[in-house]
Amino acid sequence: MIIINEKLVHTLVSTQFPQWKDLPIRPVNMGGWDNKTFHLGEDMLVRMPSAAEYATQVEKEHQWLSKLRPFLPLQIPVPLAMGKATEDYPWKWSIYRWLPGNSAASSTITDMCDFAIHLAQFLIALQRINPTGGPLPGPHSFYRGGNLSTYDSQTRQAITLLKDNINSDSATKVWEKALTSTWQNSPVWVHGDISPGNLLVENGHLSAVIDFGQLVVGDPACDLSIAWTLFSGESRETFYAILPFDKDTWARARGWTLWKFLIVAAGLTSWNAFNVAQALRIIDEVINDG
Repeated sequence: MIIINEKLVHTLVSTQFPQWKDLPIRPVNMGGWDNKTFHLGEDMLVRMPSAAEYATQVEKEHQWLSKLRPFLPLQIPVPLAMGKATEDYPWKWSIYRWLPGNSAASSTITDMCDFAIHLAQFLIALQRINPTGGPLPGPHSFYRGGNLSTYDSQTRQAITLLKDNINSDSATKVWEKALTSTWQNSPVWVHGDISPGNLLVENGHLSAVIDFGQLVVGDPACDLSIAWTLFSGESRETFYAILPFDKDTWARARGWTLWKFLIVAAGLTSWNAFNVAQALRIIDEVINDG
């Protein structure tokens, strides 16, 4: 087991980027699940993949983020340097410029409808960027942007395990509806993990979108899960109204959301950004928002 701590980060920075060896290093509050994140001085951060399945995302971010950034209306991470693997740490890692703000998961948002508008506009801008040469769905994106059927057996297993906690018939109907369509348009850029923890808030307003590790070119339906994980009522309706998607795309979005929170509630994943009670609440929202 690799212990990713300040000592390891200091060793890697000192040996590979000695110009920054004297800067203080400290963990970032709520630093994420796929990566361990540390402040490097006041203006930078170090991002360390926590397992091999996340390490493939490092080079992808360094290749594409600087190309996407000029076309987007919100801030996104700025890669500064990519570290090499060593005997002590077996994967590539990153240094980024620090983006101010706190995650939407722990911040007060002044106006949820305004927040929904700006996030929808960000997604539209992202989807309009030329996708030529972009990475296709696969293990690096955990198949975000690809076909939902990848997770069919796992979803049905979770529904069975949760039969005493959810309306399993309704969940099955939502899931099977999601499987009836695929994205028929040209592939577009997909963030892959638009979640409250990856949206930064400053002074009550959306200021940045972070963590592009699951970046891919494909079906944007998975990026719409935020409709149920953050928005509700009028803000959800606002989000729906701005985005130019048909009913089938929203049905697949419900499917992506249902899958993710079914496996959390059923204990089929170690991902723990949401607890079981929160997951069950979101499942109920998805099932009843037809």
